[in-house]
Amino acid sequence: MRLSLNSLRTRLLGLLLLAIVGAAGVQATIVYQQARAEADGMFDYHMEQMAQALRAGVPLPGLPLSGGEPPPPEAFDFFVQVWTHDGLRVFQSGANASLPQRAVLGFSNMQIDGRPYRVYSMNSRTQVIQVAQDMQPRQDMARSIAWRTVLPIVWIAPLLMLVAWAVVSVSLAPVARVRRQVAERGADELAEVGEEGLPDEIRPLVRELNLLFGRVRQAFDAQKHFVAEAAHELRSPLAALRLQVQGLQRARDDATRELAVERLLAGIDRATRLVEQLLVLARQQAHGVEATTAQPVALATLAAQVVADAAPWAAAKRIDLGLDAVDATPVQGHAEPLRILLANLVDNAVKYTPEGGTVDVGLRREGAELVLSVEDSGPGIAEADRDRVLDRFYRVPGSATTGSGLGLAIASAIAQLHGSVLALDRSPRFGGLRIGLRLPVAPT
Repeated sequence: MRLSLNSLRTRLLGLLLLAIVGAAGVQATIVYQQARAEADGMFDYHMEQMAQALRAGVPLPGLPLSGGEPPPPEAFDFFVQVWTHDGLRVFQSGANASLPQRAVLGFSNMQIDGRPYRVYSMNSRTQVIQVAQDMQPRQDMARSIAWRTVLPIVWIAPLLMLVAWAVVSVSLAPVARVRRQVAERGADELAEVGEEGLPDEIRPLVRELNLLFGRVRQAFDAQKHFVAEAAHELRSPLAALRLQVQGLQRARDDATRELAVERLLAGIDRATRLVEQLLVLARQQAHGVEATTAQPVALATLAAQVVADAAPWAAAKRIDLGLDAVDATPVQGHAEPLRILLANLVDNAVKYTPEGGTVDVGLRREGAELVLSVEDSGPGIAEADRDRVLDRFYRVPGSATTGSGLGLAIASAIAQLHGSVLALDRSPRFGGLRIGLRLPVAPT
């Protein structure tokens, strides 16, 4: 695993391990020194107690126990008794000691005068030697040694906790700074978050957060522009409707009134069409942000349906509308957006093609792609305007046909949703406009 000094994981592991090693070293040194001192004290204690136990005198071989020096007035923890194999006690270190003559060889525990004792009995050739120790001083000494061993851990543990707290706080300070920056932002503040000083684990998250802020900022800007442009575009048809209503109010005879009603209905149809196009465009922009999983789509079926829907309108203008060289291979995409794209392209072609013209929809496969084309015999679009017509509300100057300027913008948004672009050029067959779109073939 690659280690980086700017990695939060490396910082925390390194500093905490260093703190643990340092604390363990200090603790080991203290415990080692204390253990040596305790061992020396214990050995000294045993030597002193044994000397006190033998203070009454040591028996000579074959002689009976002598009175010896009387026991000291202070109590001591050890006492010794020596027995012959005949049961004669030849030595006793204390007058108050009373060990049984028969004892278990080795270590054993017993009660003497109501107090617990630890007894060690050893058998020699001529004697049985018994050494007894009072258990209470022995346990007190063991507890004292245990507590003195635990004390370094007790005061080193809080110190280690403080070190760990400091290490974690310092390491997470850049994360807390980013959190404060995000928490203090307003709802419309979408500036990037600073990445300076961030650890390697947090930097990709902040970078993705900045990219998300950028996408949201672009969406907000597009929304603002869309609302402003939509309001501007709706102003004209609404004003026209008002004028037509006023004309209807001023009509003095039935013929004038009927003409005013027809103009009013036509204006309502244009306004309705504009609103519908605006709603479709808004929906497709939302699709671009929340696109569902692409599915296999039978584009040939959609093309046939769109052509059938537009056939009555084309027949009214005596336009030859049909399908040409349709490949039935399914594409990977979204069915409803693709239907809207086809409908807009066909509607535009029929709208701008003069009476008696031709509009053809074609589908042909080229490798792993299916190429959709819509060609017409209309006036076409000048090369200088081909990029502009994909913008919202843009209409070619001098065009005799009225429109909202949203049809190609909607189709372009749907093409971008599918990871493609609309290609506009001159139709080599009919001399008008040809619009092409490349879509990936659905996997088999």
